[in-house]
Amino acid sequence: MRLYIERKPVKVNPDTKRVIARFFFNGEERALEVIRKVLEFSDEKIFSLISPILQEYSKRHRNITKILNRHCKKLKKQFLALGTDMEDLDQYTRLLIGAYFTHEYSIESAAFFNPSIVDDPDQTDLVEGEKRVIISFRAVGEGHISSIVFRRALIDKNNNIQVLPVGNYVDEAEIVKNAIYVKKLFFKKAAYAQIDPSVLEEIEAKLDEKFEYTSLSNIIKDSKSLHKEDPTRLIEYDKVLWLSDTYHTITFSKDTDISDRVIFPISEFERKGIEDARFVKFIKDDGKILYYATYTAFDGSLIIPKLVQTADFYEFKVIPLYGDGAQNKNLALFPRKINGKYVMMSRIDGWNNYLMFSDKVNVWENPILLKQPRYCWELVQIGNCGSPIETEKGWLVITHGVGPMRRYCIGVVLLDLEDPSKEIGHLKEPLIIPNNDEREGYVPNVVYSCGSIISNGELIIPYGLSDYSSSFATVNLELLLNKLLENNDE
Repeated sequence: MRLYIERKPVKVNPDTKRVIARFFFNGEERALEVIRKVLEFSDEKIFSLISPILQEYSKRHRNITKILNRHCKKLKKQFLALGTDMEDLDQYTRLLIGAYFTHEYSIESAAFFNPSIVDDPDQTDLVEGEKRVIISFRAVGEGHISSIVFRRALIDKNNNIQVLPVGNYVDEAEIVKNAIYVKKLFFKKAAYAQIDPSVLEEIEAKLDEKFEYTSLSNIIKDSKSLHKEDPTRLIEYDKVLWLSDTYHTITFSKDTDISDRVIFPISEFERKGIEDARFVKFIKDDGKILYYATYTAFDGSLIIPKLVQTADFYEFKVIPLYGDGAQNKNLALFPRKINGKYVMMSRIDGWNNYLMFSDKVNVWENPILLKQPRYCWELVQIGNCGSPIETEKGWLVITHGVGPMRRYCIGVVLLDLEDPSKEIGHLKEPLIIPNNDEREGYVPNVVYSCGSIISNGELIIPYGLSDYSSSFATVNLELLLNKLLENNDE
């Protein structure tokens, strides 16, 4: 029996016009000099400079005056150093100063890949056989900084896929610090973050078992004042505060389209990017639905796995994942509990697939080796391509394998429904191999996915093409399951 893979004629490419306006700070000395010079301008000159800026950039951003005012307010320290009260400045001066400390960042300028796909919470006004979906992507811009972006798509009864047009603007979210931290879990994650143990012991001793961000911030501020002459230790204090920034809730305005929302790196532990979000529609014990996503935060040297939770794709709660199993990349949550436990795929050693069970969705210990590389096309390493999918015959796990010439291929295994630590079927050959139209890109010879979906009797796999753009492939589900079970005796 031969499986037929249909590659859809739909490609989602990076769009250099998708920009966000970010705070731009080029050093303390230069900042003071810029502010000083602007404050010397006449009212007429200030208006003549800011007026065309507002006219031009109001077409590129939803509320450019709000952005410029926000960036001006970030300069409170510099205004104080110059003996100026920002509140005494007129609105045009504040906007012009904000403009000098703003730059546009093209979030998709380099690549747009590694998609995952889930049902849209809104399935209204559809005909039989149609499905509305939300697709997340890893978008890469200048400096190889990754963020999470979204598109909405419509799947018809024949599984034709229409990716809907994007909105006119891209918006970052408002950041809200979490109110309370659990000390035991916080400092366990801090230990993994390679922060000086003596600094951790000092800070931990001064905190309650549960503490607020302001308490931690004040303690660190006091500690830094006592060690002003030790720049190395000051950095370690900053690292503790940066880690606290990995806990946050981000919200988007209700008047934004899903394609307008970008989850951009926020904390220092994310400053080199947010990689490979694996979204999954999770059904709770009481039948309620939440959407979770695991992703990798990267600061240039350390990898911190994190978990995103949302019910509506407007508000996202972000927390780090804890435990010996929450290491490295490739974490993917099962879409429901199994025998009362959360279940997660992982790859703690960067080489093999593991499985974990937990009572808590954010704490993962005791990983169990599930699958090692077996075939020539996956000998370098294997991993998952998103959360397992429940079928009547087992848990369908889309995998990736790396072989000669660092070529990434997509494979499939089948796990037992009641005991997913048991593999009951697998494909000997890859399901998708990069062809001549897919092998050229930002990283050649790579096909990769972060989550698939079942629709109208087919498995739909969105996948990245050589880490540059994305497309879709489908395969008949029944034929795939039968093929998997043919190999359950090996």
